[in-house]
Amino acid sequence: MIDLKKTVRICGGALAAALVTAGPALAQDATPALDTGDTAWMLTSTALVLMMTIPGLAMFYGGMVRRKNVLATAMQSFAITCLVTVLWMVVGYSFAFGDGGGLNAFYGGFGKMLLADLTKESLTGTIPESVFMTFQMTFAIITPALITGAFADRMKFSAMLWFIGLWVVLVYAPICHWVWGGGFLMDAGVLDFAGGTVVHINAGVAGLVAAIVLGKRQGYGTENMAPHNLTLSVIGASLLWVGWFGFNAGSAVAANETAGMAMAVTQIATAAAALSWMLIEWMVRKKPSVLGIISGAVAGLVAITPASGFVAPGGALIIGIVSGIACFWGATSLKRMAGYDDSLDAFGVHGVGGVVGALLTGVFAAEAIGGTAGLLEGNSAQVLTQIEGIVATIVYTAVVSFILLKVIDVVIGIRVPKEIEVEGLDINLHGEVVR
Repeated sequence: MIDLKKTVRICGGALAAALVTAGPALAQDATPALDTGDTAWMLTSTALVLMMTIPGLAMFYGGMVRRKNVLATAMQSFAITCLVTVLWMVVGYSFAFGDGGGLNAFYGGFGKMLLADLTKESLTGTIPESVFMTFQMTFAIITPALITGAFADRMKFSAMLWFIGLWVVLVYAPICHWVWGGGFLMDAGVLDFAGGTVVHINAGVAGLVAAIVLGKRQGYGTENMAPHNLTLSVIGASLLWVGWFGFNAGSAVAANETAGMAMAVTQIATAAAALSWMLIEWMVRKKPSVLGIISGAVAGLVAITPASGFVAPGGALIIGIVSGIACFWGATSLKRMAGYDDSLDAFGVHGVGGVVGALLTGVFAAEAIGGTAGLLEGNSAQVLTQIEGIVATIVYTAVVSFILLKVIDVVIGIRVPKEIEVEGLDINLHGEVVR
């Protein structure tokens, strides 16, 4: 008769021995392998983020300028997409995600120039490195494109190309490395899931510097500079909203629970910010405007970006409400008090919203969501760490952006002549008009 207990002991011992023997082999097999689900999601996210610039931002900004400048404004987004694609391939990706050796705290070096060693089989985590590189390229594209909203209607096209090209290499790529590529802010523990510092504070501050250096538009404060086609801007804002799911949920770099939560909190914060901007404008100006609600939505998208992988829905709701109010103030009262001409509120929305989002990430970060506790869970030091990231980004981008603009101004000039600005950039810079 079979002794069942003895048989179980023997089989259990054999299984344990087999597992011990197979341990090294199992560990070797644990090397990350391509995951088709993750890859499919990241291919989709990459397309969504590219859609944010063309056509999203091109339409959003294009609708907000006067008719005589709509083509020039859309042209900037399209040309930046082309220029940054090439620069990212040549040197930007290397500076952002390479190994800088002894200077790795500050930049990634030249090891990945011209995408050296990137093959079809190269992996970043569980996705092809080619997909990761292109996903990050779309971030590098939209960031400088956001800056153009600050100097709309008055910068020379040639000067814009030189400024944006140099800025991507000397400002965007290094800051990207600091936060995401193994640099000193990453080591310090700064939380920025999808680009609060890297994208929005970076672009917003550069835009503010550009607006100040170029000066106010001809007729600013005396002429009607209302948007020529808000329907176009609503479509653009809607494309930005949809594309932002690739921006935030895609930053999980996997089709997993983090991506799912990032998508949820992005939707919640965006809606809350749109409503809070609409309501405060309704109270102050007695009417809720179309421009106001779409600007509020973008403000919410901006503010939730750094927090999207770290906060729960409750935190996202508060971030959305606060950002809508703060960015309304930034785009109206702050701009009026300081006296600068931020044409399409690049700083008022992206600079202010980025700072609000980065700070509140340190407040509402939940350990159960992103692995790091924030102020509300007893980790007050995280707020100080967030401030470190904010200050480092502001100082670096402000100084380098100012230097670049001044040098370009000396060499080729940065602003169009008065008569061209008055007549319009479309006909004078591109020989075309919208009728």
